[in-house]
Amino acid sequence: MLKLLLDEHISPRVADGLRRRNRALLVRFMTEWEGGEFLGRDDAVCLTKAAQQGLPFVTYDRRTIPPLLKTWAEQGRDHGGIIFVDEKTISPAEIGNLVRALGQLFKATRKWDWENRVCFLQR
Repeated sequence: MLKLLLDEHISPRVADGLRRRNRALLVRFMTEWEGGEFLGRDDAVCLTKAAQQGLPFVTYDRRTIPPLLKTWAEQGRDHGGIIFVDEKTISPAEIGNLVRALGQLFKATRKWDWENRVCFLQR
């Protein structure tokens, strides 16, 4: 089963839309994931737990996540995969477009091993 963890800045409506469109996709968002325990927590803590659960992380955060991934790579630490979304490509307000793009990505990549993979979402 395919899995995703949506950053807390992505609307839970995206998770709802993905669940409706593709039952083979397990989607979590921060408010519900682990009872909301990771809301507002440091990126490293969230990504560590996501990696333990095999959850690729979907985020718009291209300011703090890339330096963290660089540090982890230098230390030989693994992550569960990152899917970056660019606000200029798909605005956070474009729920339907984000749902469609993530759905298409996972149809195309459903057999991928997401560990340590970084992907930039296309429209």
